[in-house]
Amino acid sequence: MKLVWKLLRQHISIPQFGGFVLANLLGMLIVLFGYQFYNDVLPVFTQQDTFMKSDYLTITKRIGMATTISGTDNTFSQTEMEDIASQRFVKKVGRYTTVENKVDARLGISGQTILSTEIFLESVPDAFVDIPLASWHYDAGEREVPIILPRSYVNMYNFGFAQSHSLPKVSDGVLGLVELELNIHTSGEAEHFKGKVVALSSAINSILVPESFVLWCNNTFANGKTAAPNRLLMEVGNPADEQIMHYLDKHGYDVETDKLDAEKTTFFLRMLVMMVVGVGLLISALALYILVLSIFLLVQKNSDKLETLLLIGYTPSKVALPYQTLSAVLNFVVMAVALALLYVIRMQYLDFMFQLYPMLSETSFLHSVVLGVCFWAVVALFNALIIRRKITRLFSANA
Repeated sequence: MKLVWKLLRQHISIPQFGGFVLANLLGMLIVLFGYQFYNDVLPVFTQQDTFMKSDYLTITKRIGMATTISGTDNTFSQTEMEDIASQRFVKKVGRYTTVENKVDARLGISGQTILSTEIFLESVPDAFVDIPLASWHYDAGEREVPIILPRSYVNMYNFGFAQSHSLPKVSDGVLGLVELELNIHTSGEAEHFKGKVVALSSAINSILVPESFVLWCNNTFANGKTAAPNRLLMEVGNPADEQIMHYLDKHGYDVETDKLDAEKTTFFLRMLVMMVVGVGLLISALALYILVLSIFLLVQKNSDKLETLLLIGYTPSKVALPYQTLSAVLNFVVMAVALALLYVIRMQYLDFMFQLYPMLSETSFLHSVVLGVCFWAVVALFNALIIRRKITRLFSANA
């Protein structure tokens, strides 16, 4: 074994192996970076509200110039709702119900008021809300109301008020910091309620409360009046189904969610990452080709001495082992350095991402480590087989 190592060291070309290390490092770093970046960025486009069931769309009637001039009603009739519910791509349909009275609200965080304005409270059927009933429940007359708050309100606080006043930022895990006071105006009086924020929403821009609370308010303060809905929430099997857009365009409906745009953005992100990873794999393949050629050149330069070792009793496995070890060690070093560089790069862009999206959850780095180890294992096995085959041919030629 020591004799083989001595032969190996005599003809090692540092520039050749250095070129392999740099080229393979670049290729592997590109592959791992593309994979990790895709996993880190994908939730920005695909993250769903924690409270809402997946694959839903909010639709409204399209408001054009003719509708504005004529004053045509933009609410949905019962017949229209039944027609929507009967479509093949629709699983179920729910209506948005609004509190009919005037509502004022004060939104505060950690004792600081960040918004005080007139708002409107809405509800959707509980079947669309994926929150435990213990949290999404209202009994008639209670003064504490569960609330689903638009993320835009919290983003306004995080990016503006909190940053300038050195206050803590709010995320899904610390919703208890959010304070919400509701004043529902009746005939000459105001009913006071306290809102308890239980979730945040990126898709709904109004404050959402339980349907039981809205119905109780309308029955108690508005003599049972409930206006026809001007927005509907429908659950579909596939938001990217072309029949959905065809049906909505045909009937003059608009989609109030960016889910369809997110599907397209995700598709192009996936295509871009595949192209980047493809370039990285190509660079790695060329680097491995350089390594194989370098090792073959070493074997060729030492062929006479290796033949002698084979003739005096060394097996092809023992002769090939040093070359296989050299290949495996070089590839392992490349993998380790690539993962270290990726970790440093990832920390840089994650800091920037979390400044833009404080509520974004961090994905695991372990997946990239596993991918790197698998990549190294496959390459090491491939090189070992090629080297073993080369040494075996040399042994067969002298047998």
